[in-house]
Amino acid sequence: MACASGSSTSLLILLNQSRLGPQSQKGQQRIDSSISFGASLPFSSARRRTKVGLRRMAKPIVKAETLTIEKSGIKVVRNPPESKLTELGVRKWPKWGCPPSKFPWTYSAKETCYLLEGKVKVYPDGAEEPVEITAGDLVEFPKGMSCTWDVSVGVDKHYNFE
Repeated sequence: MACASGSSTSLLILLNQSRLGPQSQKGQQRIDSSISFGASLPFSSARRRTKVGLRRMAKPIVKAETLTIEKSGIKVVRNPPESKLTELGVRKWPKWGCPPSKFPWTYSAKETCYLLEGKVKVYPDGAEEPVEITAGDLVEFPKGMSCTWDVSVGVDKHYNFE
């Protein structure tokens, strides 16, 4: 990419912009539109404005998006909004935890749980692939499901049986 004459800082902004995700680039476009590069401004003024733009660009606001996955009868909501957790009363549910281990489990009732810590691969009986769950996931296991839990990072979770 070519730089506008007299503006070596334009390339730096473009290079830094290419490191950001699409959401951050939208915010950067607003910052770029407020930065003026031209012959009418002395270089030091353009440089000062560029530094302000780069300082803002270096701290993009990143929000994790909620994603729902349903696989082998298990529903996983990644990064559920706090409003959903409050609505369900998750923080009032009992807690359960375990160290890294591997064990079979059968759900005698539907379970909804919210992982505070941990990383688990759940292998439903008869399924070809495991379902991976990690800290921050809201998970629903159907009544009657048999599976094997392979806990690689110790689990701490809130749970509720219906």
